[in-house]
Amino acid sequence: MFDPLGALTEAFTSFLFGKVETTRLPVRTSTGQAQAVYLPTAAPGLGDSGVIIGREVYSGKGYIYDPFQLYGQQLPAPHWLVLGESGNGKSALEKTYVLRQLRFRDRQVVVLDAQGEDGVGEWNLIAQELGITPIRLDPAAALNGGIRLNPLDPSITTTGQLALLRTIIEVAMGHGLDERSGFALKVAHAAVTGQYADGEPDGAREEAADGGSGGGAARRGRQPVLSDIVEQLRHPEPASAEAMNVDIDDVRAWGLDVALVLDRLVDGDLRGMFDGPTTAGIDLDAPLIVFDLSHIDRNSIAMPILMAIVGVWLEHTWIRPDRKKRIFLVEEAWHIINSPFVAQLFQRLLKFGRRLGLSFVAVVHHLSDVVDGAAAREAAAILKMASTRTIYAQKADEARATGQVLGLPRWAVEIIPTLTPGIAVWDVNGNVQVVKHLITEAERPLVYTDRAMTESASLPTDEARSLALAADAEAEARAEAIAMERQLRNESSETVA
Repeated sequence: MFDPLGALTEAFTSFLFGKVETTRLPVRTSTGQAQAVYLPTAAPGLGDSGVIIGREVYSGKGYIYDPFQLYGQQLPAPHWLVLGESGNGKSALEKTYVLRQLRFRDRQVVVLDAQGEDGVGEWNLIAQELGITPIRLDPAAALNGGIRLNPLDPSITTTGQLALLRTIIEVAMGHGLDERSGFALKVAHAAVTGQYADGEPDGAREEAADGGSGGGAARRGRQPVLSDIVEQLRHPEPASAEAMNVDIDDVRAWGLDVALVLDRLVDGDLRGMFDGPTTAGIDLDAPLIVFDLSHIDRNSIAMPILMAIVGVWLEHTWIRPDRKKRIFLVEEAWHIINSPFVAQLFQRLLKFGRRLGLSFVAVVHHLSDVVDGAAAREAAAILKMASTRTIYAQKADEARATGQVLGLPRWAVEIIPTLTPGIAVWDVNGNVQVVKHLITEAERPLVYTDRAMTESASLPTDEARSLALAADAEAEARAEAIAMERQLRNESSETVA
């Protein structure tokens, strides 16, 4: 209906102040041309081939990651570092990642499970679900039919055996071997491997010639073991001293400290796990292999020694050029990165494994645990090979230190202390995004194994689901608020500029 008073008012206003409002005609355009109007709020994704992780919080799109698909294109190396304080979702991410990777036929995973409760490792539920028995390394059970790994296993090359023996001794001693001790170890190892080259030790032949039956006959055809090295260190071969024109007593004295360290593995608190032939029946063709280290004191010298032995043993028995894609996941990986001797072994493994399809996943609570330690140089080399870094919530000072070491952008460093459980900053070779990890209902009972989650899971199903949904909604709202704040900050900085 025509309003004469309104028309008169508009005409009078236009006469005094000019036309207040203009009418714009619609413009036809394409989405390609109009996209400049809506500025992007998230970096481009990593493609649509691989394992889905969750959702990118700024754009809401799915986040898919697979080091084997990205290697050579967006990733120079397939190795991955996961950082963050306890209770923020590292464990859930690792487990769902492995479960989803195992859906591919050409995938195989080894896990060093260093945590657990109720007498088993935290990967025990997943192993049971897949019908797999974990390889439980336990000093108390090793003498009663438990699992043993032999550092002198014939499947390991003689060079690898000697390098592993040196690492065990150097880790236990806390310093490198001097030339004399190294020489005593080398000649003892050469003597033992020479004796067993034909499958029958010299001692067995001598006892058989003398008419003995017990010890010599029992030793025939077995693998050389650490006690053989200790025996050679105590009683070195005269030929080894003559070859270097030194006295035999000097060689024995040089090897005394080495013998004492190895004796701890033979008769000390680590007795039984490494002194004996490798346990038969370990299935290295299973899709998932779990080494349960939860019975080992995480703060003892046994843990880095054990990781070194497992790592080298797997290098020579598990990694093969058969076109399989392998994942080696290590929890409490600071035991590796913080020891210069173990780190050197794993550094070689990472370089070697890259050609054979190996992705190394290291899980660490605090980066300061390793970059300020005795193995700072070796740690830096391993961190450099990890082209993927996932950082969960950390305190502000720790986040700043982490950002400086990893070269994260300032906005990512600022957001890390505000992250809620399940949300992390992902840096994939410079592509930095904030990702919310999503867990399916089928995966939830397998990945939430700590006590706090168990207590929540004991609630009625509907109530537990309501709590989970409420927590997810709160996390998303917080992420959206952070995104809005970031956008406003960018706009204000542009205005000032």
